[in-house]
This record gives sequence, C-alpha cells and structure tokens, in this order.
Amino acid sequence: MDGSAGAAAAAAAARLRAQHEEEERLSDYSPNDLAKGWEFKIVRANTAAFRKPEVMQQVCDEEARSGWELVEKFDDTRLRFKRPTAARNIPSPAGIDPYRTTYGISQGKLTTIILIAVFGSMALIMAVVAALANWH
Repeated sequence: MDGSAGAAAAAAAARLRAQHEEEERLSDYSPNDLAKGWEFKIVRANTAAFRKPEVMQQVCDEEARSGWELVEKFDDTRLRFKRPTAARNIPSPAGIDPYRTTYGISQGKLTTIILIAVFGSMALIMAVVAALANWH
C-alpha cells in the first residue's frame, strides 16, 4: 500500500472511530428507557444514501414492518431506531433482517470498487505513458 492509500485508510478509520464515539455520546439511554422495554439500533450506510428523502423514507418503511421507529437522523449515513422489546415476536418480512445495521452497499464491496478504480486508473496511466514513450 503506498503512502497516500495508507493515509486514506488511516483517515477512514479515524472517521469511523469518531462516528462511533459520537453515537455513544448521543445514544445515552436512561435506565427508564431500558426499563420500559425499548431496544435500539443504528442503521449505517457506506454512502450518503439517507441524503435522499425517498431512500430515507424507504428505509423507515422497511424498519417499521419489524416494529422499529425512527428516533433520529445523525447525518446522511446514520439513522437511529427504537422498538418495544415486545416487537421481537413480530414475524420479519421476507428478506429484511429486523436487526440489520447496514443499508446499501457493504463496506467490502465499496472497498473492492474503489481499489479496482484506483488500480485500473494506474494501469491505464502506465499504459498511456508507455505508449507515449514508444511513440516516434
């Protein structure tokens, strides 16, 4: 991994740590919340998917089928939901995990796409440079 790729990976890891720390600060549940039988989760997108109102509405509708209700939108990549623990007995709609925490493209697929784009671009540049060097 070259220096710029290493720096990008370190920056991404730092951003992820900062987001998790922010979520911990903002998700301070009182004993009353938990005693009343609520469970909570955060759904994350690896892109700014929740910037689009129609996508955010779709996710909220999908989560509602399993009893989840939106508590807050942290930003365009994170939504927090809650539901009564009694809703655990609601049958899950086909294809939707009631405990999903990721929406959209997975981190692994996104990383693969980025790496293919980076290395593909590098190969193309090297091919152009080689062609120009051999051009008379």
